[in-house]
Amino acid sequence: MSHALAAPAAVEYGHIEHVSVYFDDLDAFGILHNSRYVVLLERALTAYWAERGVSYQGGQRSAPDTFHAVREFTITYRAPIAATGPVAVHFWLEHFGTSSAEYAYRFSSLDGSIVHAEGRRAIVRLDPATLRSTPWTETGRAVAANLLRPAPTPA
Repeated sequence: MSHALAAPAAVEYGHIEHVSVYFDDLDAFGILHNSRYVVLLERALTAYWAERGVSYQGGQRSAPDTFHAVREFTITYRAPIAATGPVAVHFWLEHFGTSSAEYAYRFSSLDGSIVHAEGRRAIVRLDPATLRSTPWTETGRAVAANLLRPAPTPA
């Protein structure tokens, strides 16, 4: 069974992607299992980058920036997701360095009235041959630029 997903709302910074929660994502208590948040965030990020030409399909990378590793993942749970269907994942970049990036994200109801969880995800781009950090490409930087949260203006 698939869920028709409405177009995500516009946001001041970052991007909102709608992802579906399915019955097998729920735990024995009928709420989204804690481990599934990581998977749903990955699906939201993958869809965003793939729509912009940076993807991994059919065993092939469309761009070198797809080869990266998660360095850190944090999450704080606020209100359980207790049903199947679409949820909104708002994500943005707090930092985009030479070879690393730090996302912040928030899971919420589609109307934004309920925040289910929020956290951060840090990644490092790797050279596939050496598994050492390596700089992002210009393509990666161009896509990432649209996700960067503007620096706060001094009061």
